[in-house]
Amino acid sequence: MRIAPLAALLSILLCAGRVPAAETCDVLVYGATPGGLSAALAAAREGASVIVIEPTKWIGGMVTGGLASTDVGNEKVIGGIAREFFTRAAASKPGTPLWYAEPQANMATFQALLQEGKVRVITGRKIKAVSRDGNRVESLMASDGTRYEAKVFIDATYEGDLMARADVSYIIGRESRAVYNEPLAGFQPAPLRPRTVEQMAQDSPSIGGPKNALNYVHGTPAKIPALDVAGLPLPGVNSQWAEVGDGDARTQAYNFRVIVTRTPENRVPFPKPAHYDAMRYELLSRTISAFPGIRFSKLVYLGPIANGKFDANAIGLVVGTDHVGANYDYPDGDEKTRAHIWQDHIDYVQGFFWFLANDPKVPAELRGQANEWGLAKDEFNDNAHWPYALYVREARRMIGEYVMRQDDCTQHLTKPDSIGMGSFIMDSHAVQRLVDHDGSVIDEGNFDMPVRPYQIPYRSLVPQRSQCENLLVPVCMSASHVAYGSIRMEPQYMIMGQACGLAAVQALRAQKAVQDIDVAALQAKLREQKQVLDLPRPPGSIALQDLAGTVVDDADAKYTGEWTGSSSSGGVEGMYHHDGNEGKGTKTARFETRLPKDGKYEVRFAYTTAPNRATNVPVTVTSADGEKTIVVNEKQVPPIDKAFISLGTFRFIADEHGIVTVGTKGTDGYVVADAVQFLPAD
Repeated sequence: MRIAPLAALLSILLCAGRVPAAETCDVLVYGATPGGLSAALAAAREGASVIVIEPTKWIGGMVTGGLASTDVGNEKVIGGIAREFFTRAAASKPGTPLWYAEPQANMATFQALLQEGKVRVITGRKIKAVSRDGNRVESLMASDGTRYEAKVFIDATYEGDLMARADVSYIIGRESRAVYNEPLAGFQPAPLRPRTVEQMAQDSPSIGGPKNALNYVHGTPAKIPALDVAGLPLPGVNSQWAEVGDGDARTQAYNFRVIVTRTPENRVPFPKPAHYDAMRYELLSRTISAFPGIRFSKLVYLGPIANGKFDANAIGLVVGTDHVGANYDYPDGDEKTRAHIWQDHIDYVQGFFWFLANDPKVPAELRGQANEWGLAKDEFNDNAHWPYALYVREARRMIGEYVMRQDDCTQHLTKPDSIGMGSFIMDSHAVQRLVDHDGSVIDEGNFDMPVRPYQIPYRSLVPQRSQCENLLVPVCMSASHVAYGSIRMEPQYMIMGQACGLAAVQALRAQKAVQDIDVAALQAKLREQKQVLDLPRPPGSIALQDLAGTVVDDADAKYTGEWTGSSSSGGVEGMYHHDGNEGKGTKTARFETRLPKDGKYEVRFAYTTAPNRATNVPVTVTSADGEKTIVVNEKQVPPIDKAFISLGTFRFIADEHGIVTVGTKGTDGYVVADAVQFLPAD
């Protein structure tokens, strides 16, 4: 028997005759996040006794604590308890759109569901120690000294604290590209995303700006000087470059999702933080100077929710509410370290809004715009109208029975043990801000890449069999940093939480390890409860597995410039990329592969047609005989299976790159790039 910290403590107390009595239950959930509450509800509805322990004063995690503009992706993948919750929250107040209820409505909905389910929730209790018996967690001791015993435990915290205390393997930060062969993995400076003064002087569509106005995109918009007068990096900037693709222990930025409004009777002025330093916003000031007339809505992403309120988030394009580089010690930090980082984020985000609304360096027009906004007076009344939850986008990630990775979200989409689906883009906020070679600032670690709706395997929710057999992890689940960028959305946490709650009940009743439950029975129960485990392929789409030869899909193409993923017109695997009919000549899509043997191959190019497509798309094939450019009219229906057009027959050499490049220079409409197929022609 391994002696864990709690077991050692209990041994001491036993000798002293002061062993605390334990509270018992079938399933203990640590963390009253949406994922944890979904797990608790699922287990309780099956008749299990459930206790939820929450380390903060409030339940509901980000959904009640600020994140009200839900990251949905393809809403067809959201079913079960997740859809039940969001539907009830929207119905609780007239005029509330689905997925966009106010935090107070989300709180009331969770409270009602928990009361109906007779789920016991204990708040303000942090984990102090864990006792294990072999490969099983036996009990948890809370910060008030109470000991809780359960047959199955679920760690639903954003930090993975129970998982870590139970000695389950985990990782913090970013894997290198070599670990899982992920193109997006590791250290990667974000490309410059140039923006004009005119573009930055337009309000975003969310608050009435033009529909085609730029809204959210990662990357710096101009060459902004990164050094102070002494030649040192500005606050929030460093010079610690690495090799592209290297892994590290750094984590993408956190912030607070602040609920703001322009409604005067419900508006509270932005507060000045306890620790304010205007120099922290010098990079923001320089960005403002680079774009005369820049709008407040270009500095803050304003996601509309119900009743005239907005969920204010980092906008990605410029210095915003993300406190980049300030959270590296948070995931594994002790209570004091985390409290310091939490307060530092409060100071930074409050200071960001205070600076925009009050600092004389900010142009008067922009200050006026900032002062039209303020905190929503009717939210977070017991916390000075400030959000309850720090947005911990990513902390620890379990290394479980199966690790989800980039190609699980783009190529290998189906899993035999699917318990739900994801569909949001692979999204990482900045990890660092660096001094570039020319002295300007550059973001590092950002990406936002489309995915196809993909299945989440049950194996990614359980630890390795040799490590723990009665623990499930629906939030800090087993995924690479890249894949977690898509999976880390609250609806998916709830989807995984529901699966964990049902799996816990099955495990305890069958007296089996969580790794050994009947997954088919779990899937049947989930389907019965309207969880979505799979989706039919979109009409007009073609499965990769049905195509002969060597195929490179758009998900694996390499892009220059900004291309947009879309699924509105079918295509190979139901998705393709287009150039947005913008930036002509600056954008290319490169399809590259190594062919299995020497010889001639017919090269086919796939695109989806529509009236807005370009008639003159240059597609260049690079083969053993050089380059040849073919002009494709994408307004015409592709002649081969209404999907492909033949570009001709070309000679390739084995193990050398065969390349097809789709250009945009001089094109007269939307350019679509879907897939390239190489068929042996000898």
